[in-house]
Amino acid sequence: MRYRALGDLKVSAVGLGAMPLSIEGRPDEERALATVRAALDAGVTLFDTADSYQLPGAEPGHNERLVARALADAGTEVLVATKGGRGRPADGSWTVNGDPRHLKRAAEGSLKRLGVEAIGLYQLHKPDPAVPFEESVGALLELLDEGKIRLAGVSNADAEQIRTARAILGDRLVSVQNEYSPAVRSAEAELRLCAELGLAFLPWSPLGGISRSSLDGPSGLPGTGRVGRYGRFGAFHEVAGERGVSPQQVCLAWLLAKSPTLIPIPGASRPETIRDSAGAAELVLSAEELARLDAV
Repeated sequence: MRYRALGDLKVSAVGLGAMPLSIEGRPDEERALATVRAALDAGVTLFDTADSYQLPGAEPGHNERLVARALADAGTEVLVATKGGRGRPADGSWTVNGDPRHLKRAAEGSLKRLGVEAIGLYQLHKPDPAVPFEESVGALLELLDEGKIRLAGVSNADAEQIRTARAILGDRLVSVQNEYSPAVRSAEAELRLCAELGLAFLPWSPLGGISRSSLDGPSGLPGTGRVGRYGRFGAFHEVAGERGVSPQQVCLAWLLAKSPTLIPIPGASRPETIRDSAGAAELVLSAEELARLDAV
């Protein structure tokens, strides 16, 4: 496993997005715990969760409690990053609440569920259009000053909001978590800004467009040269076939080459999936391969 900077810490170059372990379609608890532990065994030291990762209408914090149980006897230093500011009501929607009072209460709940004295990385899950962004970020500042969180991050933020958060939090703002993948590249400006400011960029859903369901039937084999078989993202399957690795691993290696501050957090619901993803940290793509993938 290679490592990258996140604030003054070093974390694995590939993290685990634990969301699939708690929402609709989640695995049973035994497999969920085994997935987190497989990530740890593969060298993963960054685990991303949120208080809202649960079934619709359920009690908040299922994913946080699960991650805490799985890592209770980790025996190694890990960073658990959680988020506050969203909810999952019974209708299955995702609500947003950036009220500072709510965020502070949410952080207190996360502290208890994670069983820590201070949350390693606490992130504003999404800007709330009904609340001034400065006020939401101000709650993170208060939590930092109170010692309840060690580092702060923002998620789903645009470039202007990132600069605002940096002005308020200074170097205690260490990360930005936005969607970025082969299928969704709209956060290019934010990715560049994070590199400029030295902030870790944590792309969520980093395998967008390259999921295993994109295979055209069970007989589909990567590397056959028939790009149309895989649609728009066939180049990732071609390179995977040539390298003898999975398209997902190629995708993550491509992302890692985008910026030295980028740390993908792919989701997983099976031990073998996160073990494969972790292997991307050791896969270095050539300039020619990267150019092929960039052109998709």
